[in-house]
Amino acid sequence: MEIPEIPNLIHYAIPFFILTVIIEVILTVKVRLEHYEFKDAATSIAMGLGNVAIGLFTKGITLAVFYFFYQFHLVTIPFVWWSWILILFAEDFCYYWFHRISHENRFFWASHVVHHSSQKYNLSTALRQTWSGSFYSFIFWIPLAIIGFHPIMILVQMSISLLYQYWIHTELITKLPKWFEFIFNTPSHHRVHHATNPQYLDRNHAGIFIIWDRMFGTFEPEVEKPVYGLVKNIDTNNPVKVAFLEWYYMFRDFFTSKTSFSNKIKYLYKPPGWRHDGTGTISSDLRKKWEERKA
Repeated sequence: MEIPEIPNLIHYAIPFFILTVIIEVILTVKVRLEHYEFKDAATSIAMGLGNVAIGLFTKGITLAVFYFFYQFHLVTIPFVWWSWILILFAEDFCYYWFHRISHENRFFWASHVVHHSSQKYNLSTALRQTWSGSFYSFIFWIPLAIIGFHPIMILVQMSISLLYQYWIHTELITKLPKWFEFIFNTPSHHRVHHATNPQYLDRNHAGIFIIWDRMFGTFEPEVEKPVYGLVKNIDTNNPVKVAFLEWYYMFRDFFTSKTSFSNKIKYLYKPPGWRHDGTGTISSDLRKKWEERKA
């Protein structure tokens, strides 16, 4: 099978990212929405640049792992137009479960929390990416290689998904046509995902297609104004702290909690905020209380 040379799409998109962030700043001020916090935006951009730099190394690891499992592929899927349609949906399905589990499992949340650490919501927030997640999050896409999608195709579609999700990080776009909102992830849907309002917690995990959230019961429409950030905000613009603070907290809980070893292990895989004595704040509990009040 002939494999075409495909450039790293994220690297080529960097100038576009910079230009659109500048445009959004101008428009935000012009329409008198809340002003940009430039320190926050600078932190997000620093996190993004760090992610790209680390990606030069981790992409090689990811590709090697995909090639290893590709040896055992069930069918051979060629580089033709219909295979790109198949992988568009297949990769997005994998992304949904990666993203959902990243909110439900503290080990994966330790890297994903970076993306939610800003209390602002704008295009620079999209650039606030993990420095650690790319070392292990690729495991969610291994089934695609086993099915028969070529590793290059998988990496390209992962990049396309990331590029799509860039534009939905804005408050300047309110609602899009109903048919589009029903099928695709949009700024409105993703604002819900970044919000800490009880009814919005751990909802709308979609990458490109919001249909997965509708199918698996995690969809929530945007009604009241979202409040962005974390249930417990970290309040720092230091990129190193943003990148590793949750890792520190997780291992501190593991090593210092005075409980059984089986409970210590749970600090690594239970939802964020779980505590062995029941004193933690878990997002699902907050949502449950909200649903009880609503009823």
